Amino acid sequence: MNHLNIITLLVLVVSSQHVRARVILPAIFNNGMVLQRNVNIPVWGKAAPGENITVRFLEQQLVAIAGDDSSWRVSLAPVPAGGPHTRTVAGSDTLVLNNILVGEVWICSGQSNMEFAMAKSLDAERDVSRANHPDIRLFLIKRALAEDPQFTCEATWQECSSTTVGKFSAVAYHFGKRLHQQLNLPIGLIQATWGGTPGECWMSREVLASEEELAPILDRWREDLAQYPDARKEYDKNLPQIMSDWEEAAGKARVAGQADPPRPQEPRGPGSRNTPGGQFNAMIVPLVPYAMKGVIWYQGEANAARAYQYRTLFPALIQDWRCRWGQGDFPFYFVQLPNLKRGPEPSRSGWAELREAQLLALRIPNTGMVVTIDVGDSLNLHPTNKRPVGLRLAAIAEAQLYSTTATTYSGPLYTSMTIDGDRITLAFDHVDGGLVAKDGLPLLGFMVAGTDKLFHTAEATIAGDRVQVRSEQVANPIAVRYAWADNPFCSLFNVAGLPASPFRTDDWPEVTFTRR
Repeated sequence: MNHLNIITLLVLVVSSQHVRARVILPAIFNNGMVLQRNVNIPVWGKAAPGENITVRFLEQQLVAIAGDDSSWRVSLAPVPAGGPHTRTVAGSDTLVLNNILVGEVWICSGQSNMEFAMAKSLDAERDVSRANHPDIRLFLIKRALAEDPQFTCEATWQECSSTTVGKFSAVAYHFGKRLHQQLNLPIGLIQATWGGTPGECWMSREVLASEEELAPILDRWREDLAQYPDARKEYDKNLPQIMSDWEEAAGKARVAGQADPPRPQEPRGPGSRNTPGGQFNAMIVPLVPYAMKGVIWYQGEANAARAYQYRTLFPALIQDWRCRWGQGDFPFYFVQLPNLKRGPEPSRSGWAELREAQLLALRIPNTGMVVTIDVGDSLNLHPTNKRPVGLRLAAIAEAQLYSTTATTYSGPLYTSMTIDGDRITLAFDHVDGGLVAKDGLPLLGFMVAGTDKLFHTAEATIAGDRVQVRSEQVANPIAVRYAWADNPFCSLFNVAGLPASPFRTDDWPEVTFTRR
């Protein structure tokens, strides 16, 4: 990679002879950072009101004046990839940023499965020991929440190494490593995650309040705050029994070969991780409008009980972020929920509905989805095998953005059906080379229903790039569902080895339809 002689300097030029004030930058601007190549680069900070701020970058020199609220901002012209770069210039107050690279920057956000650290992942000892990639930079934001938008967050840029990567997101690392290998460019990974958080924590309260479908989230939050003192006393009083009951239930689940039930949660109140807008204010707003390429997102488990609402919430979140950044419809790639055996398989599944809500989000421009029902762990909410998740996310970016590979980046996605007597034929996208059954076994996981809306197991066969289904119990089928369960059978793949997304052809109200 050709290194450019880029000079990076942020200097405060003080216009008053009597006042001395220092420039303040958000944490995202620091030593070791990665700047996004080939786009305008916003630079912002704070200083004394009325102060002149001079920003020099490469041959560019820009001046801003701090406003009455102390804020200032400039936008530097695009520069190509390169680095590391550094220079120091003296001034009445000087900031020097060293070891800076210019390349590709990605934000990696969500709840626990994005947060899941390299040190806990499958093959961690091997992968961590080999993770010495100084041109990959990691920015791990400390968990925080706030009632109001914040100026900065708590984090520092670090070179990726065996001593720094252990606490970083495994999904994000495998994603970034693959891009680094394919592009031979610096990669900046910004991690903003918090386990157990629902989507509403990661978007603004203004958007939540503006959507009729989402307004109940704020109503419920206000009720929780009002009831918190009494709820907290009751919880603390009964905590020993609560934990005893949970441990007994968890023990029974393990004996039955099922995943542990969710752990008991403290009442929601001040400082709760479930604060609507809390993580958005404290962990996302401080990044805006840092120039970046796109977002990878792994979240949804905490919204499964309100999966139908997620059809509105998730697109609103994406739009909220895109509006805040002002970079247009930047790439937003997400991970569909994996499989999980939480008990006897229900006939109606909130997890299946949440996967459907995620699938529907592909209607949003410049999005991509990774299916993971084949690489999850039915007994563990947090599958340790994160490598294929990161690689599949990277494959979307490679195909849609970087044109580094011609390989298929998605599993089959249902598009349409035709009915012929007692048989339904299903058509799919992303079937380059045709469809295959896993391990050459008969297709499983398909069900059909007639006008009575009762689903029965179906025989399914592959016919080129289509699937034909029928059931002797349904003479006149009108609807098909595939892998519609918490822990579904997944047998339909394309020749690239990627699994088909769960889907249904009907739109009948399901278990979470009325939950808000």
